[in-house]
Amino acid sequence: MHLAWLRLSGFRNYDSLEIEPDIGVNILVGPNGAGKTNILEAIAYGSKLRSFRSSPDESLVSTNAEAAVLRLGIERAAGEGRIEIELPRNGRRRVLFNGKRPQRSSVLAAEFPVVAFLPDDLGIVKGGPAGRRELLDELASQLTPTTGADIDQFKKVLRQRNSLLKQAGRSVDVMTLDVWDERLATFGARVLLHRLTLLTAMAPVLRESYATVSSANGVLGWRYDSSWAAGCTPNTPQSEAESLLREALLRRRERDMDMRSTSVGPHRDEPTFLLDDRLTRNQASQGEQRSVALSMRLAAYYLLEERHGRPPVLLLDDVFSELDVERADGVMALMPRGQVFVSSAREDEVPVGGRRWSVSGGTVT
Repeated sequence: MHLAWLRLSGFRNYDSLEIEPDIGVNILVGPNGAGKTNILEAIAYGSKLRSFRSSPDESLVSTNAEAAVLRLGIERAAGEGRIEIELPRNGRRRVLFNGKRPQRSSVLAAEFPVVAFLPDDLGIVKGGPAGRRELLDELASQLTPTTGADIDQFKKVLRQRNSLLKQAGRSVDVMTLDVWDERLATFGARVLLHRLTLLTAMAPVLRESYATVSSANGVLGWRYDSSWAAGCTPNTPQSEAESLLREALLRRRERDMDMRSTSVGPHRDEPTFLLDDRLTRNQASQGEQRSVALSMRLAAYYLLEERHGRPPVLLLDDVFSELDVERADGVMALMPRGQVFVSSAREDEVPVGGRRWSVSGGTVT
């Protein structure tokens, strides 16, 4: 599977862009601010339907455009696919896959899997649990589209319950809240079990990945802390997990009414990286944290390749300038496996050959 062509209009600093990348390594070279990362962002958006910079959609539209349009042609085992996305400055986003609206946003993540190594990945290791929850949910959606549907439904129900609490507080209609609690318990239990299943599958791959990028002794793993689902495993019956969340919501109901938000559920769980039983967030060195960040992306790459029978598209945004030789070698081991896009201000910082693209002021040659 690979990206056959990319066409942009009104996206970031590109009034118009059309490229047909190589099926192997593509190196985007240019000064800072030239638009290298914008190309990677567009490719990732075609898979994940969101910016990897966490930017709102309206910020992706060029200053002199009314809408940003992204078109991607992908080659896959099932044949050619076409992704079309329109992001108006005002109004709703329009997404088409092969001319039809996908039923779920997670469909594109599975049809066009992308793994991005970003300078900000260190923040997932060092920061709060929200980034790690998002990492797990994103990977789970890429592996199985139906998982993405469950995650989307959970988020939708959570928003609706929170909206009800925010509007009514202690005046909330209890019977209405019961309905939302039941739905939240159903989809919350599914999200929990999806995450635990993924962590179990990811464990040996994560250990192997850490050994690839670091010569230091150490075993990398996960711990999943949950105030309502302690003791749950991937084999826990869904009905049991639903009962646990339903009971926790009932216990917290008075507090939720006062705080006007939902205080318990998968959105409050805390997945954490462990290196030899040490919390990597605050008990690992900067070098160890960087190895952990690389390992999590490598593990995602390996799992996606195994699940889909083909390597995902790999995006490397200015990562080699931050890596020592050992960690760079670990990333380079992936490059012969599939299509790669590398951005760098200096070509000599990229320790691999490939098709070179010169990026300058919104043009690519």
